[in-house]
Amino acid sequence: MKIGVLSDTHVHTIEELSPQILSAFSGVDLIVHCGDFVGSAVLEGLKRLGEVKAVRGNVDSSKLKSLLPETEQFTFGGKEIGVIHGWGGPEGMERRVRTAFGDVDVILYGHSHEAKIQKVGGVLFFNPGPGRYSYGILTVDKDVRAEIMKIG
Repeated sequence: MKIGVLSDTHVHTIEELSPQILSAFSGVDLIVHCGDFVGSAVLEGLKRLGEVKAVRGNVDSSKLKSLLPETEQFTFGGKEIGVIHGWGGPEGMERRVRTAFGDVDVILYGHSHEAKIQKVGGVLFFNPGPGRYSYGILTVDKDVRAEIMKIG
């Protein structure tokens, strides 16, 4: 099972996203956006591609901030996944976002604009990077594998 992961897209419409993202996400089981859409039209556009789980980011519109939670936690393929945007500088980001969740296997996050895959204390931390330059694919079966896909 696959999850398409985006963060920090910073665009107003779905048409501003790379066609590479739209093509890749048309074949995933779930789309997760880790915040900083900017406008709600991007969320609505992603929902036309498939099921979407999303959290709000610090630069999202007031409409999005009222619609979306700060954190999301769900089970996918038997794995517990937490989603949060993140805050502060990149140094110590994983430690900070970890405090938002209890028992999880994966934490998807953004904010730092730095694509990163890191396993700490049995938890996989996955930041797909800014949507202008990269996105992520999370494959969940017996194990969980994260991949950063460069746009271009």
